[in-house]
Amino acid sequence: MKAVIQRVSKASVSVDGQVVSSIGNGLCVLIGIKRDDVAADVKYIVRKILNTKVFDDGKGKRWGASVADKKYEILCVSQFTLYHVLKGNKLDFHRAMPAQESEPFYMNFLAELRREYVPELVKDGKFGAMMEVCIQNSGPVTLEIESPARSTCDDSPVTVGTKEVSD
Repeated sequence: MKAVIQRVSKASVSVDGQVVSSIGNGLCVLIGIKRDDVAADVKYIVRKILNTKVFDDGKGKRWGASVADKKYEILCVSQFTLYHVLKGNKLDFHRAMPAQESEPFYMNFLAELRREYVPELVKDGKFGAMMEVCIQNSGPVTLEIESPARSTCDDSPVTVGTKEVSD
């Protein structure tokens, strides 16, 4: 799973010329879902969205507060093109989860984000629709976060030397 997170002063999503969601200060998060993503990927991305310190804290310290600390809004937009592959100049999306599987997966992601945060502060676009996303990036601050790759034969944490590494 991949999230492109932008710190915004405002953002909105329109479908057919009608605004379907909008936020003030907060994060606009573009979400890409890969073919082999699982629930652990959702939990990882949700944790990173809520806890990454991209805002100034109350004392003016840069990078001192997360969206959860500030109680700001989050606007999520599903974007399968984040898992593109360029074949020459042609786009290929074979790495992205197919729409019939990714829609329920995305809805589960939203449910988890709302469960872990304040439900009414989490907004989203319209899955599968042709959307216009207006983002007023603040900073600008843009981060790309991807859930770590998992071994197909081992789900245990990675050990480096004698120290266990976790995220």
